[in-house]
Amino acid sequence: MEIKAIRGMNDILPREIPKWRFVEETARKIFRLFGYVELRTPVLERTELFLRGIGDETDVVEKQMYTFTDKSGSSVSMRPEATASVLRAAIEHGLLSEDPIRKLFSIGPMFRYERPQKGRYRQFHQINAERLGESGPFSDAETLQLAYVLATSLGLSGVSMEVNSLGCEICREEFKKALKTCLGKRADQLCADCARRVEKNPLRVLDCKVDACRQAALGAPGIEDFLCAQCRDHYAEVLSYLDTFGVPYQKNPSLVRGLDYYTRTTFEITASGLGSQNAVAGGGRYDNLVKILGGPDVSGIGFAFGLERIILLLEEKTQEEEGCFVVAQGSEHVRHAAAELLSELRSAGIASEAVLEKSFKAQMRRAGKSGYPLCAIIGEDEVEKSLVTVKDLRTSSQIQAPRKDAQDKIRSLLKG
Repeated sequence: MEIKAIRGMNDILPREIPKWRFVEETARKIFRLFGYVELRTPVLERTELFLRGIGDETDVVEKQMYTFTDKSGSSVSMRPEATASVLRAAIEHGLLSEDPIRKLFSIGPMFRYERPQKGRYRQFHQINAERLGESGPFSDAETLQLAYVLATSLGLSGVSMEVNSLGCEICREEFKKALKTCLGKRADQLCADCARRVEKNPLRVLDCKVDACRQAALGAPGIEDFLCAQCRDHYAEVLSYLDTFGVPYQKNPSLVRGLDYYTRTTFEITASGLGSQNAVAGGGRYDNLVKILGGPDVSGIGFAFGLERIILLLEEKTQEEEGCFVVAQGSEHVRHAAAELLSELRSAGIASEAVLEKSFKAQMRRAGKSGYPLCAIIGEDEVEKSLVTVKDLRTSSQIQAPRKDAQDKIRSLLKG
C-alpha cells in the first residue's frame, strides 16, 4: 500500500524550489538592508508558551494547535506561529542583555490544524521579523516600510497596505465595552464562536471570516474614536513617517489581527491574484508580550509573510546553475580524464556533474537538461592533445582550451 503525505502537509518538489529560493534569498537581502540578523528556533515548544503568548481565546489556541503529551508527561505543541518562539529564545539566551535593541528574522515551517485550501495548509511556512526594544512611532513605521519593500521586491502585483491602531490597554477597554454593547444586540446574527466571544473578547468578532459575522460587524464603533491622546499621537506619527518613506497605505479602523498580543499599530498587506482571501502578510506592535513571557519590560513590533501564498503569485522561475556539465566520449582512460576534470572543478568551487557511464548522446542530453550554462567535453582527441572543448549550452558555440587552463577558462565564461 502506498504511503502518502498527511493531508495539508505538502512536499516541495525540485521544480518548485527555484521559486522558494527566490523568495527566501530576496527576504534575506532585504533584511540585511534593514540591519536584521537571522535566528532559528525549534518547531516543538512547551504548550504554555503559546497559551500565554497568543491568548486562549484565539482560534489558533482553541482549535488549531497540534498539541500532545510527550513521554515525560509534558504538554508540547508544534509552533503555530513564530513570534512567541523568537521571544522565548531572546529571553532564554539574554539577547536583550547583550543589546537592548534587537532586529531578528526567521524563516521556517509552522503548523495549524485547519481546513486545507488554496494557499493555506496545515504545515505552512513563514518569513518572520521581530524588532525589540523600541516603542516609538519611527520603529513602527520603519517596520511597515520593511514589509512593504519586501512585498514589492518579490514582484507581487497590486500590493496594498492597510493600517490601524488598536490603542493601549486603557483606551482599548473603552472600545471593547462599546463594541460589546453593539454586537451584543446582534448576537443572533453571529456564528456560535463569535456569540461566545462577544462577552470575553469582542475584538475577535472583527477578525472572523464568516460572512454573517462580517455583516453583523458593519457599522460597529471604530477604535480610532476611542484612542487616548498618547495613542492618537503615536498613530498620527506612524502615518507621518510612512508618508516620509513614500509607503502608500489605507486606514482601516476595523483591522485587527488573529492574535491577542497586539497593541497600537497593526497592519496587513494584500496582493492581487488570491481572490477574497488576499492577505500575504500582517503584523503589529506588542508592548507587553516580552514581559508576559517572563522577559524584561520591553516593547516589540513584528510581522509574518506566508510563503505558500506568495509562491502562488509568482511567475515560474528558471533555475540556471552557475556550473559546468562534464562529458566524456571514448574509452575508459578518457572517462578517467573527465573524472579528473570533474574533481578539479568542484575543488575550485565550480558546480559540476557528469554521467560518464552513459552514451555520448545520453550525456549531452543530460547536459542540456542540467540547467548548467556550460559543458566540458573530453574525447580521445582532447586527451591526446591536452585540450578541453567547452560548449556554451545557451548559444551552442564552443571553443577549445589547453587542459591546464580549463578551470580558469570555464570560470571566466561563467562570469560572462
